[in-house]
Amino acid sequence: MSAPSTPRRSTKQRDAVATELASEPTFRSAQDVHAALRASGSPVGLATVYRALQGMVEDGAADALRTGDGEVVYRRCSQGHHHHLVCRECGRTVEVEGPTVERWATRVAEQHGFHDVSHTLEVFGTCDRH
Repeated sequence: MSAPSTPRRSTKQRDAVATELASEPTFRSAQDVHAALRASGSPVGLATVYRALQGMVEDGAADALRTGDGEVVYRRCSQGHHHHLVCRECGRTVEVEGPTVERWATRVAEQHGFHDVSHTLEVFGTCDRH
């Protein structure tokens, strides 16, 4: 998704959500981020957390993925295209580059007449800590 044409206005609430999201390396739900903010005394509402997270995803500052049970979870990520290895047990996430995946996606798209292609890839498994 492309970045918005005008920068988003920074607010205390958005800054608090961004800071909280960056405090954990694993993917977390909006409800988890909201609960952590409330526990630290922040009065931010759940709807504001959802809007802030979606804005971060649209701006490329966070990744979102849908879990096996359909829940969307978020994680502060590095800039640039990358993929994830995600532990099913603890949520530990490792960002990885995948040049082979990139070449494959381009080749398959070209074979079928597609252009301006994008993709996401999350690989789920159990990390060596479990």
